[in-house]
Amino acid sequence: MKKTKADLLIIAVSEISVYSVAKQVFQYPWLSLIEKPAGYNFENALLIKGLAVKYRSRVFVSFNRRYYNSTRLVLDEIKQVEGQRLIQVYDQEEPLLLDRPPEVYQNWMYCNSIHVIDYLKIFGRGEITQVVPIVKWTPKSPGFVVAKIEYSSGDLGIYTAVWNAPGPWAATVTTQSKHWELRPLENASVQPRGSRKLEPLPDHPWDRDFKPGLRIQAEEVLKALQDTSHGLVSLDESIETMQLVKDIYEV
Repeated sequence: MKKTKADLLIIAVSEISVYSVAKQVFQYPWLSLIEKPAGYNFENALLIKGLAVKYRSRVFVSFNRRYYNSTRLVLDEIKQVEGQRLIQVYDQEEPLLLDRPPEVYQNWMYCNSIHVIDYLKIFGRGEITQVVPIVKWTPKSPGFVVAKIEYSSGDLGIYTAVWNAPGPWAATVTTQSKHWELRPLENASVQPRGSRKLEPLPDHPWDRDFKPGLRIQAEEVLKALQDTSHGLVSLDESIETMQLVKDIYEV
């Protein structure tokens, strides 16, 4: 099959079906966009990467929260501030409320927590040098999980999760001069030093008229199809986030 700049296939199937679908799709010279996660656990993700290498496929992964207007605003603002960052991510999971296959339940931190854990990748600078589980994952009685993440830049991350209990999905970034908060993740606010008040940052009509993040991500897909510079998340980068999930939960 001759490749054209319009060849695109989106893989949006159940987590446990991604590998079998990718095995067929990667044989064709298409650009593939996989709805996250690209694999229901770390080992499965590596198998998918092996297929991509074998067939020399162009594969990207859909992390739509990276394209939220809120996320992009905070990323733009924190680039202007020097000094150490404290990144705090808050996760809440209650998988048994949903109807999913056993393999998905067993790997829920990959299948769902990856949504918020990815914020530790995009807000922290440099390489992750150490992940220290403070309150460890207990699969037989899921409760609280807390981990410290250290970066080569000197930034510090804290991941806090509550399982089978109420809590928010949220992310914050704190520096000496400003504090940013995404809670809910679709909305961003900022608190300057000396103030006790969070000021909302402007929203974007694309995140009101479409599912947040998807319109901007679609623009990046078009750039990739035209072989121009783009901001899609590569399969390798996706696996880096899955490595972080693995290190936090030690599974």
